[in-house]
Amino acid sequence: MAELLFRLRHVTDEEAMEVRDLLADHGFDTYETQAGFFRLGVDAIWLRNPHQHDAAIAALDAYQAERLDRVQREHQAAVERGDAETLWHRLAAHPLQVVLVLLAVGLIAALTLLPFLGLSRS
Repeated sequence: MAELLFRLRHVTDEEAMEVRDLLADHGFDTYETQAGFFRLGVDAIWLRNPHQHDAAIAALDAYQAERLDRVQREHQAAVERGDAETLWHRLAAHPLQVVLVLLAVGLIAALTLLPFLGLSRS
C-alpha cells in the first residue's frame, strides 16, 4: 500500500521540483496526486514501496535541513545588502494593496470588538 511521503500544498514550484528530482535520483518509486477542482483530494507525493519509507524520509530530512540552511543564508545576505523585503519596501512597491489590507484588518477588529464596547456602555 502506498504511503504519503510529501505534501505539496503551499510548496513552491522550485521546492516541489527539487523534491521530485531528489526522489528520482535516489530511485524511489513515487507518484503524485492532485487535490482536484473542489480541493477534496490531497496534493502530495506518495511512495509506492513501503519498504523504502525510512530511506525516503531520511533523504527528505537531509534535503530539508540543507534547504533551510541555504534559505536562511540567502535571507541573511539579503538583509545585509538591504535587499530583504520589509513592510516599508512592500508599502513603496504596492501602496494600494497595503492600505487595503490594513483597512480590512481594522474593519475586522472593529466588528469583532463592537459588541464588547456596547456592553461596557450599559
